[in-house]
Amino acid sequence: MPILANNPKRKTWIPTPVKTDFPIQNIPFGVFLTRDDIITIGTRIGDTAIDLGAMHQLGYFDGIPLTDDIFLQDTLNDFISDGQKTWRLVRNRISEVFDIENETLKNNEDHKSIILFSLDEIEMQLPVQIGDYTDFYSSKEHAANVGTMFRDPENALMPNWLHIPVGYHGRSSTIIPSGIPVHRPMGQTFPKGSQTPIFGPSKLIDFELEMAFITTDANKFGEPIPIEKAEEHIFGMVLFNDWSARDIQKWEYVPLGPFLAKSFASSISPWIVTLDALEPFRCKGPKQDPKPFPYLSLEGEHSFDIKLEVDIVTPEGVPTTVSNSNFKYLYWSMAQQLAHHTVNGCIVNSGDMMGSGTISGPTPDSYGSMLELAWQGTKPVTLNDGSERKFIQDNDTVVMRGFCDKNGQRLGFGEVSTKLLPVFEPKSIKNK
Repeated sequence: MPILANNPKRKTWIPTPVKTDFPIQNIPFGVFLTRDDIITIGTRIGDTAIDLGAMHQLGYFDGIPLTDDIFLQDTLNDFISDGQKTWRLVRNRISEVFDIENETLKNNEDHKSIILFSLDEIEMQLPVQIGDYTDFYSSKEHAANVGTMFRDPENALMPNWLHIPVGYHGRSSTIIPSGIPVHRPMGQTFPKGSQTPIFGPSKLIDFELEMAFITTDANKFGEPIPIEKAEEHIFGMVLFNDWSARDIQKWEYVPLGPFLAKSFASSISPWIVTLDALEPFRCKGPKQDPKPFPYLSLEGEHSFDIKLEVDIVTPEGVPTTVSNSNFKYLYWSMAQQLAHHTVNGCIVNSGDMMGSGTISGPTPDSYGSMLELAWQGTKPVTLNDGSERKFIQDNDTVVMRGFCDKNGQRLGFGEVSTKLLPVFEPKSIKNK
């Protein structure tokens, strides 16, 4: 089925900023509360949010096999379960309705008053109910940097790293949408020079610049997903800040890997950009040597040229861009990650989330974490207000952005913005 929504020549009758992340060729999906406190599934063009539930009720999706309530739910899970054919039909129809040449909704003021919202009239929600969340470790540069710090340059990568997409099962209950603040976590650490572990606030809070993809119902119990079919089961992508408490992590990760150092919070951008929308921005990933096993081998362009930026905003509101990276640096592709995830028969469900792992590039300004940017605190990062950061401080805000830009066509993800608050204090204690 052709992806008509991607036509680069299509223009919209909705007023749209020139450098918007959300042109009519994007048509992402999200969930929001309206000005009437009604929760709905929607999309976005420019700075206008579009109520798909209202559009469906008013007949704009006639001819597409959709249940009556498909867009009247508080998550996208059921819509994602409908599969790639339905996603394409819906995106194509939305692009037709909002095409500058289509007068149907354009000249219907009553319908527009029900369907269209300015961004200040809505409140974005978590777009999916995430049953399971897996975090991979797929940036060769990041893995080599960390290995160099904690082992030595000659043994930076573990023996398995070039053969499998390494990953671990994370905590889905603390994945939150952009705008929700995070508290500095408590936990056990083993400070340098100490003879015994201590308990207290983490002192080394870090961001991890990642992206994540959302799956549909992909397989039956015991059934692997062939790599050549893997992308058919990927609905779309979001920006992903996988917060980390480095001192807690260092003490706890042997022998079973990350636990409390990661499970206190992970933040995502609220609009899911479909894989279909990203089609024009495909590119090849890094050359893989040694050649992967056949179940992980796939020719062609299976990465995406997505520019990534990270800002640290001080409590006084001064921003500094500290990292410029790109999704295309990832050694293991999403298709390889999903094929490997299911090669043992593991079930993947609608709304499951797969994190890429920290995305670091080949130069110091493209590193995807403070651990690397400040090199374990030995090279503090100077911000625009003159202050320095080795790690994230209380009341700092971390803002991540991602966008594609090719041949004059821009398409993006918006941002994921999260403020780090001090350690949580129960009111009963705070008021004493």
